[in-house]
Amino acid sequence: MTPATALVQRQLDAYNRRDLEKFVDCYADDCVIAVLNGPVSETGRKALRARYARTFAEYPDNRATVLARIHFGDIVIDHEDVTRGPGQGRFQVLAIYTIKSGKIARVDFAK
Repeated sequence: MTPATALVQRQLDAYNRRDLEKFVDCYADDCVIAVLNGPVSETGRKALRARYARTFAEYPDNRATVLARIHFGDIVIDHEDVTRGPGQGRFQVLAIYTIKSGKIARVDFAK
């Protein structure tokens, strides 16, 4: 496992445990969350923390499973299957992570 894939796996594990602090710790202070080829939804750890605090509170059984992972340099792409919980919905997403200085600097989501 490379440092980039280990970082992405660490944040996914924290996401699945709904461990907000360990999840946010994987991200750069000035991280960007965006829709692929679309708008930016969050910038910075404070906005990231707020978004995922809401997500974890609203979906306490939320879980993402990696269906496939591609690693190329400082880019990690996960094809994820996300389950919100019993009766709460399910969807698949591509999460494209850009790693800089040992932290996730950007994530672009494609649904």
